[in-house]
Amino acid sequence: MIRIGVSACFMYPDPSRTVFGHKQLSYFEHDMSRWLARTGVMPILIPDLTSDRLIPYLEQMDAFVFQGGADIAPGTYGATPIENGRWPGDSHRDRYELTLMDWAFRSRKPVLAICRGFQLMNVYFGGTLYQDLKIETGTPVEHRNAETYDRVNHEVECPAGSLLRVIYGQERFRVNSVHHQGVKTLGKNLKVDAHSLDDGLIEAFHYEGPEPVSFQGVQWHPEFSHTLGTQIISPEPLLDRFLKEIRK
Repeated sequence: MIRIGVSACFMYPDPSRTVFGHKQLSYFEHDMSRWLARTGVMPILIPDLTSDRLIPYLEQMDAFVFQGGADIAPGTYGATPIENGRWPGDSHRDRYELTLMDWAFRSRKPVLAICRGFQLMNVYFGGTLYQDLKIETGTPVEHRNAETYDRVNHEVECPAGSLLRVIYGQERFRVNSVHHQGVKTLGKNLKVDAHSLDDGLIEAFHYEGPEPVSFQGVQWHPEFSHTLGTQIISPEPLLDRFLKEIRK
């Protein structure tokens, strides 16, 4: 059985919430758990514990997935908040997930990072982010719409020889898009695997440095692909490749 540790999404105490209003919740997004749970593959939510209690659980994992969710806090990558702190992010989750990512890297465990996870990976390797794409880049591309959500999509282009070009055998394909932040400066030893075709935003990368570790990230949500079906690229080759890396 392959055990994939998945970083938790958090909901914080909110007395207006009817159920568990005074409690912090850690959770899977449902599409994520269903996408990962193949025969012989068990996704396991990683609890929010102190490092001394957390490490024994991490040691039981074969690989890790970092799922989407709240923004990365600007302070996590040394930036000053824009728009009077309109996008504060989640610094608590940043610290929790960076602990997981650092342990995975040092332990040579494969990682697949998605949306927020992709942005976090960039920050882990020393990169920075746009806090809001529309404001900071003026991009004409719609990367997020709260109403249409996972039906938003656009085309990406994969450079010759890139990992995604090898995985899919295609130079261009469509992906969904559910984010308003993005990569500003690329982290150290990260190799770009895809750009947004119309505005050049980095949409995928993988680690290519001196350490023998498999770290890959995509800005889109492969687990949401069922919403658009064949209008966008299949998520299965991406997961196939991740599982192959784990079995190595």
